[in-house]
Amino acid sequence: MSVGPEMLFDALFPEQRADPVPVPAPARAHTSSRRWLGLIPPVLVLVLGELAVRQGWVSRNLLPAPSDVLSTLQELAANGLGTHVLASTLRVAAGFVLGAGLGLLTGAAVGLSRQVEAVLDPSFQALRAIPSLAWVPLLLLWLGIDEASKIVLIAIGAFFPVYMGVSSGFRDIDRKLMEVGHMYGLGPLALVRRVMFPAALPPVFTGLRNGLSLAWMFMVAAELIAATKGLGYLLTDGRETSRADIVLAAIVLLAVAGKFSDSAMQQLEQRLLRWRDTHDNGH
Repeated sequence: MSVGPEMLFDALFPEQRADPVPVPAPARAHTSSRRWLGLIPPVLVLVLGELAVRQGWVSRNLLPAPSDVLSTLQELAANGLGTHVLASTLRVAAGFVLGAGLGLLTGAAVGLSRQVEAVLDPSFQALRAIPSLAWVPLLLLWLGIDEASKIVLIAIGAFFPVYMGVSSGFRDIDRKLMEVGHMYGLGPLALVRRVMFPAALPPVFTGLRNGLSLAWMFMVAAELIAATKGLGYLLTDGRETSRADIVLAAIVLLAVAGKFSDSAMQQLEQRLLRWRDTHDNGH
């Protein structure tokens, strides 16, 4: 039996199907139960940490018990912890939007044009290797100690993962997809919108998630230098006052904030890419 162009188009573009393939109920239940497995490592760490301190295996000054960290979080919550969390979150949001937006535009240009890639990519690869703290003195000289320098530093951290994901996503599109698009008479703009952009979305989202993670890391570097509020400021305050419980409390909050934002990005990815017929969708 011969394969018509419609069948080939459906095979290459499953996102265009009118009816998505339903996920069996047992598979959904298995996926839901599997999510609880991620709680095993942190619960074990909490139990072992509490036991180590209670039994005197570790000094409480060096490694406070999880219960002590919880008490510190409650104390901080009653003394303006929300202000610190909000300040850091707003900085990450502003820096990520700026850096990811530039990464999307630049990465698309590099991925779509070999000439642009030859001009820009070598410089970006060199800049990508610069550590975050190396940017701090220059940004302080240029922008001062106000919010602008912090947001720009966070944007730098978010830019490169997004740029790498977008440029590689467009550059590595399957040639057969392009041929089918040309066969259907799609123009350059339609080809980008209907073929190249959907095909590049998986690596684009990988870059966005990595960029968001680095945005939180660069935020800490920014707030460690010059800040009067934020989670990075709490880390500095705990170090200067020799309060390991405050340092651990700030680390816990950073982990929770990072996980929450990554989960939100992952949910968006699953919603926009639910047309993918991958191995994981059925398990």
